[in-house]
Amino acid sequence: MNAFSKTDLETFGATFADQGYLVLRDVVPKAELTQLKQQIFDEFEVSKRSGQLFAGGGQISGHLNCFPGEGARFAHEALVQRGVIDLVQSLYPKPMAMRVSCNLNLPRSGAQHYHMDGVFTEDFMIANVAVVDTDLVNGAIDVLPRTHQRFYEFWRYALQRRYRLTTRLPLKQGDVLVRTSRLWHRGMPNNSPTPRPMLAFTFGEKVAPKGDPFRFNDGKIKFDPNWFAPNFLGRLRERTFVTAPLSYSAYRFARSLVGKKGYDS
Repeated sequence: MNAFSKTDLETFGATFADQGYLVLRDVVPKAELTQLKQQIFDEFEVSKRSGQLFAGGGQISGHLNCFPGEGARFAHEALVQRGVIDLVQSLYPKPMAMRVSCNLNLPRSGAQHYHMDGVFTEDFMIANVAVVDTDLVNGAIDVLPRTHQRFYEFWRYALQRRYRLTTRLPLKQGDVLVRTSRLWHRGMPNNSPTPRPMLAFTFGEKVAPKGDPFRFNDGKIKFDPNWFAPNFLGRLRERTFVTAPLSYSAYRFARSLVGKKGYDS
């Protein structure tokens, strides 16, 4: 599979329009992904030992953001060579400014709430690359097919029980998940003893950096907060989310009755 035929693209397009995502198997080289995984793990341990890693910011709930650095460039090159970037462009005929990131799902993490990435009116595309085999034990992503087709206020999502669409997507190392930012999904618990990294290439995101996206932070690996601010109030909110997740659902339900948070910025 060096590129996709016109028939392939039409088939993928129909599936994507219906489901909001596609899974492409065995795209990115495994040996280089294993090397990148070790680089991320090593840098994570260095950051923890040196005291540079923030407190909270996702560490309590177990989900961190990460910039994977120059060492992830090979994965993008594989996406180009295997026709995945052309596929994304055919599905999303808009400007394709790219951002490079990674989700680090820590051991003993909790389940996130279902959510979209960004806001509905500013959609973009995501290509997730499985850095390691990802299954139901170490936190395979949970998606809700077809939830990308309209905007759901949280109250509507809850009353229509959209969560019953739950679909887990186990991936083998090197597999690629192409999805729209409008697709509702959530990170799931990692019940393994090892962190689970997942690369993310976003296309058309407003916060995409200018210039070479792999040279952000001088091309060095960097860890960032995910959802929660790394301060006292942020840690309090994160602990509440972990210990009483229904309270956050109730807050989202009530807020959605009087506004359309997530529809625009």
